[in-house]
Amino acid sequence: MPNSSPRYISNLTRETYALILAGGRGSRLHELTDWRAKPALYFGGKFRIIDFPLSNCINSGIRRVGVVTQYKSHSLIRHVMRGWGHFKKELGESVEILPASQRYSENWYQGTADAVFQNIDIIRHELPKYVMILSGDHVYRMDYAGLLAAHAESGADMTVSCLEVPVAEAANAFGVMEVDESNRILGFEEKPALPRSLPGNPELCLASMGNYVFNTEFLFEQLKKDAQNADSDRDFGKDIIPAIIEQHKVYAYPFKSAFPNEQAYWRDVGTLDSFWQANMELLSPTPALNLYDAKWPIWTYQEQLPPAKFVFDDDERRGMAVDSVVSGGCIISGATVRHSVLFNEVRVCSFSTVENSVVLPDVVVLRHCKIKNAIIDRGCIIPEGMVIGYNHDQDRAKGFRVSEKGVVLVTRDMLGLPVGYE
Repeated sequence: MPNSSPRYISNLTRETYALILAGGRGSRLHELTDWRAKPALYFGGKFRIIDFPLSNCINSGIRRVGVVTQYKSHSLIRHVMRGWGHFKKELGESVEILPASQRYSENWYQGTADAVFQNIDIIRHELPKYVMILSGDHVYRMDYAGLLAAHAESGADMTVSCLEVPVAEAANAFGVMEVDESNRILGFEEKPALPRSLPGNPELCLASMGNYVFNTEFLFEQLKKDAQNADSDRDFGKDIIPAIIEQHKVYAYPFKSAFPNEQAYWRDVGTLDSFWQANMELLSPTPALNLYDAKWPIWTYQEQLPPAKFVFDDDERRGMAVDSVVSGGCIISGATVRHSVLFNEVRVCSFSTVENSVVLPDVVVLRHCKIKNAIIDRGCIIPEGMVIGYNHDQDRAKGFRVSEKGVVLVTRDMLGLPVGYE
């Protein structure tokens, strides 16, 4: 068993540098990521996705963090600087932005491994014993101290954080591992069409979370070898892991919740349907993702906004919201909101209804609108009397996108409004 004493863990976290890979576009989110990187996408009423790995680092005691950016990174950089720029370098803590800057190549980042390779000099300057590489576009709560302890105790060169997922869900979507009884990785396939199931359980397989721990010098050696391989895709899953599992000690770390009576929560909100569903899950009386746990807070940048307000209490128009998350600055004026997530400064005007929807910041829903099963992007102004989500043929005719499961995406561009909101 890994040593879990506080002093041992604190030494491990102090000796670790975390690198969050936050340069991805998230193309399966379609227009939601036309103007922002996936890690900058809003989630849960007041957060952005990048807040989750950052909060996990800070809550785990890892205070040296680099955020690697590339695709349309303006809003991501702005958010990180506003919400996470207060750490003191002289106290051995920092959250730094590492934009693609062609440090070792004339190319931009060519893959996950190349994104780390091009920042080797920055990592070396920090003199860490361990480097933790984290995906910046997943929503979860995880104490990384357990992962670090397992890595150190096993004597591994590399440890891959993983979780059990249904085989059908992992197909063509996740890196899948085959392990022995000690969790040493024997085989690794990146996004296989037919994932290998767990021994004795044909319905589940072991999928990579995209989170890794390396011994620093070992990481540098493998990145340099990969950089010299002309046939490499410069990717940890496709290239690095398969190349090292036979000759080096590479272990899997099954992700289990560190919180009592709580199942491990991890969501890849990489499609419109999964993004909508993950937000809807927060509306449960006891959601799988507990955002109200003061012992493991999710930190973020917050504007100074007035409280939400609900006005009018007449029979014909009543400002109300039930089974919903309503954030600061929202005004529900003689309208009804049911089972929805409203981000900051949303206004819903009289005689309108919003149901089963995710409404991003600064949206205005004018009078007599009916909206259900929708994602409304930031800054949209929904015209008076518009109906969304009740007839998909009509939704498509209006230029809206309808997902495979019937979620309707509405953006400013679709409404003929100036674009560029992040």
